[in-house]
Amino acid sequence: MEPTRWLDQDEQQLWRRLVAVLTLLPAEFDAQLQRDADLTQFGYGVLAMLSETPGRSRRMSELAALVNGSQSRLSHLIGRLERQGWVRRERAEGDGRGWRAVLTDAGYDKVVAAAPGHVAQVRSLVFDALTPTQQSQLDEICTALLARLDPPCPGSAC
Repeated sequence: MEPTRWLDQDEQQLWRRLVAVLTLLPAEFDAQLQRDADLTQFGYGVLAMLSETPGRSRRMSELAALVNGSQSRLSHLIGRLERQGWVRRERAEGDGRGWRAVLTDAGYDKVVAAAPGHVAQVRSLVFDALTPTQQSQLDEICTALLARLDPPCPGSAC
């Protein structure tokens, strides 16, 4: 068994700051979206992904992967979005088992209306706080972390 590689003082400080950012940033985005659009960040992400997809439609399993959510969590959310009239479910063509989430016109209008406030919040909390060099560094850091957390599928089969 390998001995524990404890964090040194600088690493501990960095880790605690990262945890704070990972906790506070999503809470700020959720608060803004709830207040201004009656949406969660997860709900907004689903609507946005569908709005950017040709035909405004995706298989549920693909959509779950795109928004980094479980299929169960996505299914519950889609149920709520359906009740709002923003999304509908359809059987996937050629596959009797699969389902697609389809963004309705009302859902598209919802995400279009919510986008300016959300983008302003993202710009204010993230981009305006960083220099262009820091933004580039953050991009490299996120890319490296995502390579560990969510490595690409072999042969891009995702």
